[in-house]
Amino acid sequence: MGKVHLKGNDTKEKKTEFSLVRVTSAWKCDLGKKATAGCVSAAKIYESITEQGTSWTVVSPIVFTYKEVYRIYGAKLTEYLEANNVVYKILSLPTTEENKSMTMALKILEEVNKFSLDRRTEPIIAIGGGVCLDIVGLAASLYRRRTPYIRVPTTLLSYIDASVGAKTGVNFANCKNKLGAYIPPAAAFLDLSFIQTVPRRHISNGLAEMLKMALMKHRGLFELLETHGRMLLDTKFQADNSVDGHNCFQAASQATRIAIVTMLEELAPNLWEDDLSRLVDFGHLISPALEMKVLPSLLHGEAVNIDMSYMVYVAKERGLLTEDEKQRIISCMVGLELPVWHEAFTMELIQKSLQDRLEHSGGLVRMPLPVGLGEADIYSDTSCEILQKAFVKWCGELSGSSDSN
Repeated sequence: MGKVHLKGNDTKEKKTEFSLVRVTSAWKCDLGKKATAGCVSAAKIYESITEQGTSWTVVSPIVFTYKEVYRIYGAKLTEYLEANNVVYKILSLPTTEENKSMTMALKILEEVNKFSLDRRTEPIIAIGGGVCLDIVGLAASLYRRRTPYIRVPTTLLSYIDASVGAKTGVNFANCKNKLGAYIPPAAAFLDLSFIQTVPRRHISNGLAEMLKMALMKHRGLFELLETHGRMLLDTKFQADNSVDGHNCFQAASQATRIAIVTMLEELAPNLWEDDLSRLVDFGHLISPALEMKVLPSLLHGEAVNIDMSYMVYVAKERGLLTEDEKQRIISCMVGLELPVWHEAFTMELIQKSLQDRLEHSGGLVRMPLPVGLGEADIYSDTSCEILQKAFVKWCGELSGSSDSN
Protein backbone atom coordinates (compact mmCIF):
# COMPACT_ATOMS: atom_id res chain seq x y z
CA MET A 1 0.00 0.00 0.00
CA GLY A 2 3.08 2.26 0.11
CA LYS A 3 6.73 2.35 -0.75
CA VAL A 4 9.63 2.92 1.63
CA HIS A 5 12.94 4.25 0.31
CA LEU A 6 15.93 3.02 2.32
CA LYS A 7 18.78 5.44 2.94
CA GLY A 8 22.01 3.74 2.10
CA ASN A 9 22.68 0.03 1.97
CA ASP A 10 25.27 -0.31 4.72
CA THR A 11 23.12 -1.76 7.52
CA LYS A 12 24.97 -4.60 9.20
CA GLU A 13 23.01 -7.82 8.95
CA LYS A 14 23.68 -11.21 10.48
CA LYS A 15 21.99 -14.04 8.61
CA THR A 16 21.70 -17.59 9.87
CA GLU A 17 20.23 -20.58 8.04
CA PHE A 18 18.63 -23.35 10.09
CA SER A 19 17.64 -26.80 8.92
CA LEU A 20 14.77 -28.49 10.77
CA VAL A 21 15.55 -31.91 12.21
CA ARG A 22 13.05 -34.16 13.95
CA VAL A 23 14.24 -35.48 17.31
CA THR A 24 11.68 -37.93 18.75
CA SER A 25 8.44 -35.94 18.48
CA ALA A 26 9.92 -32.43 18.40
CA TRP A 27 11.31 -30.37 15.53
CA LYS A 28 14.60 -28.59 16.28
CA CYS A 29 16.58 -25.89 14.51
CA ASP A 30 19.98 -27.27 13.47
CA LEU A 31 22.98 -25.38 12.14
CA GLY A 32 24.74 -28.58 11.15
CA LYS A 33 24.36 -30.14 7.74
CA LYS A 34 24.72 -33.75 8.81
CA ALA A 35 21.45 -35.42 9.79
CA THR A 36 19.83 -38.82 9.57
CA ALA A 37 18.00 -39.35 6.28
CA GLY A 38 14.26 -39.01 6.59
CA CYS A 39 14.49 -36.82 9.71
CA VAL A 40 15.23 -33.53 7.98
CA SER A 41 12.41 -31.34 6.70
CA ALA A 42 12.50 -29.66 3.31
CA ALA A 43 11.58 -26.46 5.15
CA LYS A 44 14.22 -24.03 6.40
CA ILE A 45 14.21 -21.05 8.75
CA TYR A 46 16.38 -18.04 7.98
CA GLU A 47 17.06 -15.62 10.83
CA SER A 48 18.14 -12.07 10.05
CA ILE A 49 19.44 -9.79 12.82
CA THR A 50 20.04 -6.08 12.17
CA GLU A 51 20.14 -2.96 14.31
CA GLN A 52 16.44 -2.55 13.55
CA GLY A 53 15.48 -5.95 15.00
CA THR A 54 15.15 -9.64 14.24
CA SER A 55 13.08 -11.24 11.49
CA TRP A 56 12.52 -14.81 10.40
CA THR A 57 11.84 -16.14 6.94
CA VAL A 58 10.39 -19.61 6.52
CA VAL A 59 11.01 -21.43 3.27
CA SER A 60 8.58 -24.31 2.91
CA PRO A 61 7.21 -26.15 -0.15
CA ILE A 62 5.26 -22.90 -0.48
CA VAL A 63 7.33 -19.78 0.25
CA PHE A 64 6.19 -16.97 2.55
CA THR A 65 7.69 -14.46 4.97
CA TYR A 66 6.81 -13.98 8.61
CA LYS A 67 7.65 -10.27 9.06
CA GLU A 68 -10.34 -1.85 20.85
CA VAL A 69 -7.43 -1.17 18.34
CA TYR A 70 -8.98 1.57 16.22
CA ARG A 71 -9.76 3.75 19.21
CA ILE A 72 -6.15 3.64 20.38
CA TYR A 73 -4.27 3.63 17.08
CA GLY A 74 -6.81 4.85 14.51
CA ALA A 75 -5.66 8.48 14.44
CA LYS A 76 -1.97 7.58 14.07
CA LEU A 77 -2.75 5.04 11.36
CA THR A 78 -4.87 7.51 9.42
CA GLU A 79 -2.17 10.18 9.70
CA TYR A 80 0.46 7.76 8.37
CA LEU A 81 -1.64 6.59 5.42
CA GLU A 82 -2.55 10.11 4.37
CA ALA A 83 1.03 11.35 4.73
CA ASN A 84 2.09 8.64 2.29
CA ASN A 85 -0.76 9.32 -0.15
CA VAL A 86 -2.23 5.86 0.31
CA VAL A 87 -5.75 5.20 -0.94
CA TYR A 88 -7.32 3.31 1.95
CA LYS A 89 -10.45 2.39 3.85
CA ILE A 90 -10.39 1.47 7.54
CA LEU A 91 -12.99 -1.05 8.68
CA SER A 92 -13.36 -1.11 12.47
CA LEU A 93 -15.05 -4.33 13.56
CA PRO A 94 -15.97 -5.89 16.94
CA THR A 95 -14.01 -9.09 16.38
CA THR A 96 -14.69 -11.20 19.45
CA GLU A 97 -14.92 -14.95 19.95
CA GLU A 98 -18.72 -14.65 20.14
CA ASN A 99 -19.00 -13.20 16.63
CA LYS A 100 -16.12 -15.08 15.03
CA SER A 101 -18.40 -16.30 12.25
CA MET A 102 -18.93 -16.45 8.50
CA THR A 103 -21.31 -13.50 8.92
CA MET A 104 -18.38 -11.35 10.05
CA ALA A 105 -16.13 -12.73 7.28
CA LEU A 106 -18.81 -11.89 4.68
CA LYS A 107 -19.15 -8.38 6.07
CA ILE A 108 -15.42 -7.90 5.48
CA LEU A 109 -15.71 -9.34 1.98
CA GLU A 110 -18.51 -6.94 1.09
CA GLU A 111 -16.31 -3.98 2.02
CA VAL A 112 -13.31 -5.43 0.17
CA ASN A 113 -15.45 -5.88 -2.93
CA LYS A 114 -16.66 -2.26 -2.77
CA PHE A 115 -13.09 -1.04 -2.47
CA SER A 116 -12.07 -2.83 -5.69
CA LEU A 117 -8.53 -3.57 -4.58
CA ASP A 118 -5.89 -5.10 -6.79
CA ARG A 119 -5.64 -8.64 -5.49
CA ARG A 120 -1.95 -8.97 -6.33
CA THR A 121 -0.44 -5.64 -5.26
CA GLU A 122 -2.81 -4.29 -2.59
CA PRO A 123 -2.94 -6.46 0.53
CA ILE A 124 -5.62 -6.42 3.18
CA ILE A 125 -4.02 -5.44 6.50
CA ALA A 126 -5.37 -7.02 9.68
CA ILE A 127 -4.46 -5.09 12.83
CA GLY A 128 -5.72 -6.68 16.04
CA GLY A 129 -5.82 -9.77 18.20
CA GLY A 130 -6.00 -13.41 17.19
CA VAL A 131 -9.72 -13.41 16.37
CA CYS A 132 -9.28 -10.44 14.03
CA LEU A 133 -6.28 -12.04 12.30
CA ASP A 134 -8.14 -15.34 11.85
CA ILE A 135 -11.30 -13.79 10.37
CA VAL A 136 -9.51 -11.38 8.05
CA GLY A 137 -7.19 -14.16 6.91
CA LEU A 138 -10.14 -16.35 5.98
CA ALA A 139 -11.86 -13.48 4.15
CA ALA A 140 -8.66 -12.81 2.19
CA SER A 141 -8.35 -16.48 1.26
CA LEU A 142 -11.89 -16.46 -0.13
CA TYR A 143 -11.79 -13.23 -2.13
CA ARG A 144 -10.88 -14.13 -5.71
CA ARG A 145 -9.56 -17.43 -4.29
CA ARG A 146 -6.57 -15.74 -2.64
CA THR A 147 -5.87 -12.10 -1.89
CA PRO A 148 -2.65 -11.22 -0.02
CA TYR A 149 -3.02 -10.04 3.55
CA ILE A 150 -0.69 -8.80 6.29
CA ARG A 151 -0.95 -9.58 10.00
CA VAL A 152 -0.16 -6.97 12.63
CA PRO A 153 -0.81 -8.59 16.04
CA THR A 154 -1.68 -6.24 18.90
CA THR A 155 -2.06 -8.73 21.77
CA LEU A 156 0.56 -11.00 23.33
CA LEU A 157 -1.37 -14.14 22.36
CA SER A 158 -1.59 -13.15 18.70
CA TYR A 159 2.04 -11.94 18.76
CA ILE A 160 3.44 -15.40 19.52
CA ASP A 161 0.64 -17.63 18.22
CA ALA A 162 -1.81 -16.33 15.60
CA SER A 163 0.82 -14.29 13.74
CA VAL A 164 2.96 -17.40 13.18
CA GLY A 165 1.69 -20.03 10.77
CA ALA A 166 -0.88 -20.30 8.01
CA LYS A 167 -4.21 -21.12 9.67
CA THR A 168 -7.29 -18.92 9.29
CA GLY A 169 -10.80 -19.66 10.45
CA VAL A 170 -14.15 -18.93 12.05
CA ASN A 171 -16.36 -20.81 14.48
CA PHE A 172 -19.20 -22.92 13.09
CA ALA A 173 -21.85 -25.28 14.50
CA ASN A 174 -20.76 -24.29 18.02
CA CYS A 175 -17.26 -25.62 17.31
CA LYS A 176 -14.11 -23.52 17.43
CA ASN A 177 -12.48 -22.79 14.05
CA LYS A 178 -14.44 -25.51 12.26
CA LEU A 179 -14.36 -23.51 9.02
CA GLY A 180 -11.01 -22.27 7.75
CA ALA A 181 -8.13 -22.51 5.33
CA TYR A 182 -4.34 -22.77 5.31
CA ILE A 183 -3.35 -19.49 3.72
CA PRO A 184 -0.19 -17.81 5.11
CA PRO A 185 0.02 -14.01 5.22
CA ALA A 186 2.30 -12.12 2.88
CA ALA A 187 4.00 -10.90 6.07
CA ALA A 188 3.51 -10.49 9.79
CA PHE A 189 4.83 -7.31 11.43
CA LEU A 190 5.69 -7.71 15.12
CA ASP A 191 5.96 -4.76 17.49
CA LEU A 192 5.94 -5.32 21.26
CA SER A 193 4.94 -1.70 21.91
CA PHE A 194 1.36 -2.67 21.08
CA ILE A 195 1.29 -4.81 24.21
CA GLN A 196 1.51 -1.79 26.54
CA THR A 197 -2.18 -1.00 25.92
CA VAL A 198 -3.36 -4.57 26.57
CA PRO A 199 -5.15 -5.31 29.91
CA ARG A 200 -3.23 -7.40 32.44
CA ARG A 201 -5.58 -10.39 32.04
CA HIS A 202 -4.79 -10.50 28.33
CA ILE A 203 -1.06 -10.52 29.07
CA SER A 204 -1.62 -13.64 31.19
CA ASN A 205 -3.72 -15.02 28.36
CA GLY A 206 -0.77 -14.76 25.97
CA LEU A 207 1.67 -16.16 28.51
CA ALA A 208 -0.31 -19.43 28.44
CA GLU A 209 0.71 -20.09 24.83
CA MET A 210 4.27 -19.11 25.68
CA LEU A 211 4.25 -21.57 28.59
CA LYS A 212 2.94 -24.25 26.23
CA MET A 213 6.03 -23.97 24.06
CA ALA A 214 8.25 -23.90 27.16
CA LEU A 215 6.80 -27.15 28.51
CA MET A 216 6.95 -28.89 25.15
CA LYS A 217 10.35 -27.77 23.90
CA HIS A 218 12.44 -25.39 26.01
CA ARG A 219 13.39 -25.76 29.67
CA GLY A 220 15.19 -22.41 29.57
CA LEU A 221 12.00 -20.63 28.58
CA PHE A 222 10.13 -22.37 31.39
CA GLU A 223 12.72 -21.23 33.93
CA LEU A 224 12.60 -17.71 32.52
CA LEU A 225 8.81 -17.60 32.98
CA GLU A 226 9.15 -19.19 36.39
CA THR A 227 11.61 -16.49 37.48
CA HIS A 228 10.53 -13.40 35.54
CA GLY A 229 6.90 -14.10 34.63
CA ARG A 230 5.49 -11.72 37.25
CA MET A 231 7.84 -8.95 36.11
CA LEU A 232 6.71 -9.42 32.51
CA LEU A 233 3.12 -9.16 33.69
CA ASP A 234 3.80 -6.04 35.71
CA THR A 235 5.73 -4.27 32.93
CA LYS A 236 3.62 -5.57 30.02
CA PHE A 237 6.81 -6.58 28.20
CA GLN A 238 7.93 -2.91 28.08
CA ALA A 239 11.27 -1.42 29.11
CA ASP A 240 12.52 1.93 30.38
CA ASN A 241 15.95 3.41 31.10
CA SER A 242 16.23 1.99 34.61
CA VAL A 243 18.19 -1.12 35.58
CA ASP A 244 14.93 -2.99 36.08
CA GLY A 245 13.78 -1.74 32.68
CA HIS A 246 16.90 -3.17 31.05
CA ASN A 247 16.31 -6.53 32.76
CA CYS A 248 12.73 -6.48 31.58
CA PHE A 249 13.80 -5.75 28.02
CA GLN A 250 16.19 -8.70 28.07
CA ALA A 251 13.58 -11.05 29.55
CA ALA A 252 10.83 -9.86 27.17
CA SER A 253 13.07 -10.14 24.09
CA GLN A 254 14.37 -13.56 25.08
CA ALA A 255 10.95 -14.97 25.98
CA THR A 256 9.20 -13.80 22.81
CA ARG A 257 12.11 -14.85 20.60
CA ILE A 258 12.25 -18.38 22.04
CA ALA A 259 8.46 -18.76 21.88
CA ILE A 260 8.36 -17.71 18.21
CA VAL A 261 11.37 -19.79 17.15
CA THR A 262 10.12 -22.96 18.88
CA MET A 263 6.70 -22.39 17.30
CA LEU A 264 8.30 -21.96 13.87
CA GLU A 265 10.31 -25.14 14.37
CA GLU A 266 7.08 -27.10 14.78
CA LEU A 267 4.96 -25.34 12.15
CA ALA A 268 7.37 -24.91 9.23
CA PRO A 269 7.89 -28.63 8.44
CA ASN A 270 4.16 -29.34 8.86
CA LEU A 271 2.50 -26.15 7.65
CA TRP A 272 -0.54 -27.88 6.18
CA GLU A 273 -0.85 -30.36 9.09
CA ASP A 274 -0.28 -33.42 6.93
CA ASP A 275 1.21 -34.98 10.07
CA LEU A 276 -1.46 -34.94 12.77
CA SER A 277 1.02 -35.68 15.59
CA ARG A 278 1.78 -32.13 16.72
CA LEU A 279 3.40 -30.93 19.94
CA VAL A 280 1.69 -27.55 19.49
CA ASP A 281 -1.63 -29.30 20.18
CA PHE A 282 -0.68 -29.51 23.86
CA GLY A 283 -3.45 -27.80 25.79
CA HIS A 284 -5.75 -27.97 22.78
CA LEU A 285 -7.38 -31.38 23.17
CA ILE A 286 -10.13 -30.39 25.62
CA SER A 287 -9.86 -26.59 25.67
CA PRO A 288 -11.76 -25.87 22.40
CA ALA A 289 -14.88 -27.56 23.79
CA LEU A 290 -14.39 -25.90 27.20
CA GLU A 291 -13.94 -22.46 25.66
CA MET A 292 -17.11 -22.76 23.55
CA LYS A 293 -19.09 -24.27 26.45
CA VAL A 294 -18.49 -21.33 28.81
CA LEU A 295 -18.17 -18.55 26.20
CA PRO A 296 -17.38 -15.74 26.88
CA SER A 297 -16.17 -16.28 30.45
CA LEU A 298 -12.77 -17.80 29.51
CA LEU A 299 -10.20 -16.33 27.16
CA HIS A 300 -8.48 -18.71 24.74
CA GLY A 301 -5.20 -18.89 26.65
CA GLU A 302 -7.05 -19.41 29.93
CA ALA A 303 -8.92 -22.41 28.51
CA VAL A 304 -5.66 -23.76 27.08
CA ASN A 305 -3.96 -23.44 30.47
CA ILE A 306 -6.74 -25.34 32.26
CA ASP A 307 -6.31 -28.11 29.66
CA MET A 308 -2.52 -28.08 30.18
CA SER A 309 -2.96 -28.15 33.96
CA TYR A 310 -5.02 -31.35 33.74
CA MET A 311 -2.61 -32.91 31.25
CA VAL A 312 0.25 -32.26 33.67
CA TYR A 313 -1.58 -34.51 36.14
CA VAL A 314 -2.06 -37.10 33.40
CA ALA A 315 1.69 -36.98 32.71
CA LYS A 316 2.39 -37.42 36.42
CA GLU A 317 0.08 -40.46 36.59
CA ARG A 318 1.90 -41.96 33.60
CA GLY A 319 5.24 -41.53 35.35
CA LEU A 320 6.45 -38.89 32.90
CA LEU A 321 6.77 -36.15 35.52
CA THR A 322 7.98 -36.20 39.10
CA GLU A 323 5.86 -34.69 41.86
CA ASP A 324 8.35 -31.82 42.13
CA GLU A 325 8.13 -31.08 38.40
CA LYS A 326 4.34 -31.18 38.54
CA GLN A 327 4.26 -28.73 41.44
CA ARG A 328 6.74 -26.38 39.72
CA ILE A 329 4.58 -26.26 36.61
CA ILE A 330 1.37 -25.57 38.53
CA SER A 331 3.11 -22.93 40.66
CA CYS A 332 4.40 -21.25 37.50
CA MET A 333 0.87 -21.18 36.05
CA VAL A 334 -0.49 -19.60 39.23
CA GLY A 335 2.38 -17.10 39.21
CA LEU A 336 1.39 -16.09 35.67
CA GLU A 337 -2.13 -15.48 37.03
CA LEU A 338 -3.65 -18.24 34.91
CA PRO A 339 -6.57 -20.45 36.00
CA VAL A 340 -5.60 -24.06 36.67
CA TRP A 341 -9.07 -25.59 37.20
CA HIS A 342 -12.66 -25.03 36.07
CA GLU A 343 -15.89 -26.65 37.14
CA ALA A 344 -17.03 -27.04 33.52
CA PHE A 345 -13.95 -29.16 32.75
CA THR A 346 -15.69 -32.45 33.59
CA MET A 347 -14.85 -36.08 32.94
CA GLU A 348 -17.72 -36.15 30.48
CA LEU A 349 -16.21 -33.23 28.55
CA ILE A 350 -12.81 -34.97 28.54
CA GLN A 351 -14.25 -38.22 27.18
CA LYS A 352 -16.31 -36.50 24.48
CA SER A 353 -13.37 -34.32 23.38
CA LEU A 354 -11.00 -37.30 23.14
CA GLN A 355 -13.60 -39.26 21.19
CA ASP A 356 -13.88 -36.36 18.72
CA ARG A 357 -10.10 -36.32 18.58
CA LEU A 358 -10.08 -40.00 17.60
CA GLU A 359 -12.52 -39.36 14.76
CA HIS A 360 -10.56 -36.44 13.32
CA SER A 361 -6.98 -37.59 13.92
CA GLY A 362 -6.80 -40.83 11.99
CA GLY A 363 -8.12 -43.02 14.79
CA LEU A 364 -5.39 -42.00 17.28
CA VAL A 365 -5.63 -39.60 20.21
CA ARG A 366 -2.11 -38.22 19.61
CA MET A 367 -1.87 -36.67 23.08
CA PRO A 368 1.18 -34.42 23.62
CA LEU A 369 2.49 -34.75 27.18
CA PRO A 370 5.50 -33.23 28.97
CA VAL A 371 8.35 -35.61 29.74
CA GLY A 372 10.23 -33.62 32.33
CA LEU A 373 10.57 -29.85 31.95
CA GLY A 374 11.04 -28.60 28.41
CA GLU A 375 10.69 -31.96 26.66
CA ALA A 376 7.65 -33.83 25.39
CA ASP A 377 6.37 -36.76 23.40
CA ILE A 378 3.07 -37.82 21.86
CA TYR A 379 1.01 -40.71 23.23
CA SER A 380 -2.03 -42.57 21.97
CA ASP A 381 -2.23 -45.24 24.66
CA THR A 382 -3.33 -43.35 27.79
CA SER A 383 -5.87 -45.58 29.54
CA CYS A 384 -9.25 -44.46 30.87
CA GLU A 385 -8.04 -45.49 34.31
CA ILE A 386 -5.12 -43.04 34.19
CA LEU A 387 -7.38 -40.28 32.87
CA GLN A 388 -9.81 -40.88 35.74
CA LYS A 389 -7.10 -41.05 38.42
CA ALA A 390 -5.52 -37.87 37.12
CA PHE A 391 -8.92 -36.13 37.09
CA VAL A 392 -9.70 -37.09 40.69
CA LYS A 393 -6.30 -35.85 41.92
CA TRP A 394 -6.50 -32.72 39.78
CA CYS A 395 -9.89 -31.81 41.21
CA GLY A 396 -8.89 -32.75 44.73
CA GLU A 397 -5.78 -30.55 44.72
CA LEU A 398 -6.82 -27.61 42.54
CA SER A 399 -10.62 -27.17 42.69
CA GLY A 400 -10.12 -24.66 45.52
CA SER A 401 -8.41 -22.37 42.97
CA SER A 402 -11.69 -21.85 41.06
CA ASP A 403 -12.12 -18.38 42.61
CA SER A 404 -9.21 -17.19 40.43
CA ASN A 405 -11.27 -17.93 37.31
